[in-house]
Amino acid sequence: MTDAEEMIMPKLVQYGAGNIGRGFIGPLFSEAGYEVVFIDINTEIVNQLNRDRAYPLRIVSPAGSRESMVKNVRAVHGTDQDAVAREIATAELLATSIGANILPRIAGNLAAGFRTRWQSAGGIAGAIRPLDILLCENLHHAASYMANWLREVLQPEEIPLFERSIGLVETSIGRMVPVMTPEMQEGNLLRVIAESYCLLPVDKAAFKGPVPEVPGLLPFSPFSFYTDRKLYIHNLGHAMAAYLGNIRKFTYIWEAVEDPAIRSVCISAMGESAAALSREYGIPFQEIQSHVDDLMQRFGNRMLGDTVDRVGRDTLRKLSAEDRLAGAVRLCQRNSIHPEHICMGIAAALLFDGEDPCTQTIQIMTREKGPETVLQSVCGLDPCSEGDAGIIQEICRQYRRQADQLEIRKSY
Repeated sequence: MTDAEEMIMPKLVQYGAGNIGRGFIGPLFSEAGYEVVFIDINTEIVNQLNRDRAYPLRIVSPAGSRESMVKNVRAVHGTDQDAVAREIATAELLATSIGANILPRIAGNLAAGFRTRWQSAGGIAGAIRPLDILLCENLHHAASYMANWLREVLQPEEIPLFERSIGLVETSIGRMVPVMTPEMQEGNLLRVIAESYCLLPVDKAAFKGPVPEVPGLLPFSPFSFYTDRKLYIHNLGHAMAAYLGNIRKFTYIWEAVEDPAIRSVCISAMGESAAALSREYGIPFQEIQSHVDDLMQRFGNRMLGDTVDRVGRDTLRKLSAEDRLAGAVRLCQRNSIHPEHICMGIAAALLFDGEDPCTQTIQIMTREKGPETVLQSVCGLDPCSEGDAGIIQEICRQYRRQADQLEIRKSY
């Protein structure tokens, strides 16, 4: 790409050159005519992006695969605050996909970029171009959290400019992109594999500037429907496939989804959430159920190679009160739906034997203090509440039954 072409092309600054950044957001905007500037702290990835100015994306499905090059890309190292600020100052749009735990750490760099942007406009309110930030994170209420983190690093006199010119736009990431192993990379560190699904719902009401005309971008309001659908149907079903698959000692998610009993429980649990969402938002049940059917087919994509361990890990977060499992129970309770099959998923999560620290925390707590303690202190279920007491009893009953199954399989 020539310097003249760079000046003409709108620029997306993509914070995070990981699986979602390179496997979804980068290609989406590159194909729409944007230059994509990645910000990352992986020096090897940054250097190769700047050397190659392109990377291979392989789309896989049960029918086969196709590979294409994502072009018009470059990168800036995340520790170079001045360079990051310059890129933010001249961006048309910004996106993040770095993980909920890392988001607070980039607030300082974002604020520095805002200042450079505001200074280039001479501090004149009418001359300041809005900057919308697509928050492509698995974090409920991501915009509220990000706003608070940014206010902590901005000066008091900068807050009005921030609130007037910076849009914090929540998104719903549906595309599945597996963690790339060296074998999957086939000698190219930048190669990424993804499924064909490429729709990105965004919060229409949160934009400060015009909504970009990008194929695949779906503006919607009220956006809470999409965030709830992602968390309590997509993330719920995916996690349940992992936790129930672990009971059967499967390695891959597709193995779990192909097991008739697991498939039936996952569909029923997602159906419980679908019924609750239908009542809560007034969306026809069959429309949401069609999404469930599509997800189950996509979960079974063998070509993604997604593992039970990867999808199930971090159970401490995934069992928390507002997350995919306990949060789905609350959703069902609000809408008079009995979450029988969701309870089976929570019981299986308590038995998940992943080796990551957060999962081991749950293992130790369950082993030493019993499942009831986890259900109270992590899931937020109240044994003194009539509705919660019944849920706790049901989960504990399922836990004992599944624990027996797991012990039998360990003895094989």
